[in-house]
Amino acid sequence: MSLRKTAELETPHATFISGDFEYRVLRVNAPKKTPHADFVTWFVAARSPYTFGSWEYGDTYAKQVMSYVTSRTMTDEFKAYMEGTA
Repeated sequence: MSLRKTAELETPHATFISGDFEYRVLRVNAPKKTPHADFVTWFVAARSPYTFGSWEYGDTYAKQVMSYVTSRTMTDEFKAYMEGTA
């Protein structure tokens, strides 16, 4: 599946977790740029204690998500994107 196509919540391109916060990357808005560029955005589903178990959907800066994660899982395609080989 292309990173520019929106994935389902149950099968995201990547999942980033930090404490009680979880971000699931459902779409990469600029896959040709490196994920470390300043203004690359991802469409994510996010959940935290402040959402009371519900998912909130929206765009966020990739750098913001990557700045404080402690664990992550990702598809092979997303891993290649993160390494700049996609």
